[in-house]
Amino acid sequence: MTVFSLALILISLGGTNMSDDPKPAPDAPAQTPTPTVQPAKLETIVLGGGCFWCTEAVYEELLGVEDVTSGYAGGSIQNPSYEQVLSGFTGHAEVIKITYDPSVIKPEDLLHVFFTVHDPTTLNQQGPDHGTQYRSVIFVSNEAERERALKIMKEVADAKVWRNPIVTTIEPLKAFYPAEGYHQDYYRQFKTARGPKALQMNASYCRAVIEPKVAKFRKKYAAHLKKKPAIPTNP
Repeated sequence: MTVFSLALILISLGGTNMSDDPKPAPDAPAQTPTPTVQPAKLETIVLGGGCFWCTEAVYEELLGVEDVTSGYAGGSIQNPSYEQVLSGFTGHAEVIKITYDPSVIKPEDLLHVFFTVHDPTTLNQQGPDHGTQYRSVIFVSNEAERERALKIMKEVADAKVWRNPIVTTIEPLKAFYPAEGYHQDYYRQFKTARGPKALQMNASYCRAVIEPKVAKFRKKYAAHLKKKPAIPTNP
């Protein structure tokens, strides 16, 4: 499989088959069927691809993704703070928990996106961010999830998407801890912030690191984005 063809099949959106309603008997009065709406059965996946501000910003724009929560996983203490994780001593990684509708977007598709929106070949580093808290990692809850992650990783490696070997780890998900409130939707907050709030945010990082990543993602996956971008563009 070529790199180009792999990029073309990264997303497969689901559909619903419809059948004709049965016709009423000749003498029976016409009846209006009662609509039934089945709630979507949502699933989750936890991924770490460097700073969670970046990965959150792109995944929340994908069709089928219902929610993205920034947080921490893979460490040795409970309920770590951002400062503790940032130190690198707790063993946690900055991660996102993606809640998605598998009838719209498959977990395999989310993993394909994962391997194209960050560099899985740099050990404990993404761009300017260094440390084990920024490692490339897929957290799994069972053997089926582990095998799925290995399968997608092999597909990406075989397709030579990256020049260097993939160093992404697959680790058991023991606990997920949501990050502090100010980390949630960080880039979206930055794009709409004004006055004192804007001055408190890391504008240089957002403009130099997150903004180019989001722009590249939108171009690559334009056909699979929600109708309205979750993050406003620059005026």
